Amino acid sequence: MKFLAQLQNPPREFTAIPFWFLNGELTAEELRRQLADFAAHGIYGVVLHPRMGLSPDITYLGERYFALIRTAVEAAAALDMKIVLYDEGMYPSGSACGLVVKDHPELASEGITLTQTVLPGDELLAQAENGALVVRKSGGTMRGLHWGEDDGEKNAPLTADILNPEAVHRFVQLTHEAYYREVKEYFGSTIIGFFTDEPSILGRNVSGMFPWTHGFAEIFRRAGGNAANLAALFDGRENDDTRLYHKLLLQREGEVYYGTLSRWCEAHGIGLMGHPHQSDDIEVEKYFAVPGQDLVLRWLAPEKDGLAGMDSTMGKCSADAARLMHRRRNANECFGACNKDDNPWQLSGGDIKWYTDWLAVRGVNLFIPHAFYYSICGKRKDERPPDVGPHSIWWAHYEAWSTYWRRLSWLMTDIDLHAEAAVLCRNRDLCPDTVRPLFERQIGFQYIPESYFPACTVEDGALWLHGHRYTAVLGDKALFPDAAHPEVSALEPDCRCDPPQPMLRCAYFNKEGRACWLLVNEGNTPIKTRLTLPVDAPLCRYDLWNGQPCACPAERTAKGACLPLELPARGSLLLFTCTARESEALPLPPTYLSLAAPDFALADEDATHLTKTYRATLQITATELQTATPLLTLPGQEMAELTVNGQPAGVSFWPPHKFPLAGLLTPGENTLTLTLTGSPANRYGKHPVPYGLER
Repeated sequence: MKFLAQLQNPPREFTAIPFWFLNGELTAEELRRQLADFAAHGIYGVVLHPRMGLSPDITYLGERYFALIRTAVEAAAALDMKIVLYDEGMYPSGSACGLVVKDHPELASEGITLTQTVLPGDELLAQAENGALVVRKSGGTMRGLHWGEDDGEKNAPLTADILNPEAVHRFVQLTHEAYYREVKEYFGSTIIGFFTDEPSILGRNVSGMFPWTHGFAEIFRRAGGNAANLAALFDGRENDDTRLYHKLLLQREGEVYYGTLSRWCEAHGIGLMGHPHQSDDIEVEKYFAVPGQDLVLRWLAPEKDGLAGMDSTMGKCSADAARLMHRRRNANECFGACNKDDNPWQLSGGDIKWYTDWLAVRGVNLFIPHAFYYSICGKRKDERPPDVGPHSIWWAHYEAWSTYWRRLSWLMTDIDLHAEAAVLCRNRDLCPDTVRPLFERQIGFQYIPESYFPACTVEDGALWLHGHRYTAVLGDKALFPDAAHPEVSALEPDCRCDPPQPMLRCAYFNKEGRACWLLVNEGNTPIKTRLTLPVDAPLCRYDLWNGQPCACPAERTAKGACLPLELPARGSLLLFTCTARESEALPLPPTYLSLAAPDFALADEDATHLTKTYRATLQITATELQTATPLLTLPGQEMAELTVNGQPAGVSFWPPHKFPLAGLLTPGENTLTLTLTGSPANRYGKHPVPYGLER
């Protein structure tokens, strides 16, 4: 089956493309070595990210810098890897690490503030009842490349005014054009994109101001705005003029910054990648060849809630934007600083799995892990950890992760998503409370942002957009009064659960002529339910993590195929339709003989490598071995490796650790060796993290 073959081993184009922090004493030899190491572990692309800790001897955008960039690009080309160029030195994007402003202070970011004291250099915008509205330089900064240039530090570079066409032009000349001069022969082949990273209009470390730019007062006036009424911005009130301000600001940012970068990339044979400033910035996603977002800083987490607040909308934001624009891919910069308990480097394999599935089931199909560190020497290890690549505990077994990301990326690309409901939304208001019950009831939906409202039509109560029919509309009923606005409880789910499972997420879609259901357990306890799918065809059950397909027996009912579903915490599963002949060729679902865990004794402890090794013996009879596949479930935190009679039985990255032991046990006594590897937080973190069997 071609579908299954591609799922088992998807093409390289679906690789994860991590940030590669270029943060040390870069050498040509080490750049080549690390890239080859990435490829050997199933990573076939990187974002070249100049990062804090870069040697002061390597001047950003200087001759030596570009010689090293060329080395990396040439090495990637030789390895058939892809390169995404990063458009900044650190972040936020748009300032060329302060070079835009350095010789042109007039191009620094600016904003409006409400003040009682007009200072020299202030431009009076309007006099309001509670003070003067003035325009002044924001003083906003960015994170620089060298020590002493971080947030709030004296030498932090000033940010440019990305609403000013002249500033953006200078930014492009300093960065994009310079990269093109140096490695233009690789554009459109090895080099596939430029990554722009959460551009901020005001810059960082700014309070009490709202964005502004030269000439914006006239734009606002011509649109009918009264500047004096913008004083409402400063106490959270809303009026016609504040709404107009936000609308015009969004247009300006799109046209001047994102539009300029998008057109430049397209003209040079690559795509604009990256992500906007906020998690629900859906309207500016249209400028990206690969719309994106960033799941960082543990804004969402397994121990919290994957459905609460603005950040819970980001996966759907990028995926739905891509779908509306007919873009094949959408991306997420994920895992950055997602450490736990305020303990840098504490990010478990189980949490990585949760974040991955959280994104995939919402439609994300390009993973950009944050980050692979060139160096963790000295202070570099404390700069937005953890490393989720070569300095992680999983590196020796990383192909399990790179393959999983590749599978999910292939699976969620070129799909026709089943979406019964259209959710009307506005930029920075993607209605998390409205969509929560849709997720909890497994009801597919599509965000429809404001700019698409004029293209929508209503026929017989259904909303149509781009040839897609939505039977239900959620949001402001006044926008489309003739459309059906039912209660969520009246909508047809993509799969029926008996009993209901509010922690089950479902993506229902067609791919290559097959109906598919991606199922994810987003909770911390197992799911056990009876599942009914609206289909009358044989099903294949596919374990996405282990790459194991099997037939999926189901009861045929008037409502569709009915089958039991058990999904553990951190569990994900794909069900898809197949032909009768394909179903007959599939193996039957495995049956397991659950073994009682033997008593393990500590045999060795290696503090340097954070490992504890245990040994035990296990007795089993020939009759038991003939019954079913023996399954051993073991406790223990972090990563577990098991050998049976000297033969590897597998690696598990999160507890409970389950090891199928088919073909490894012999009748009588068997020797088991279990190695548990602890968190790098024990070496680099603020406090130790327990691991091993002794709890």
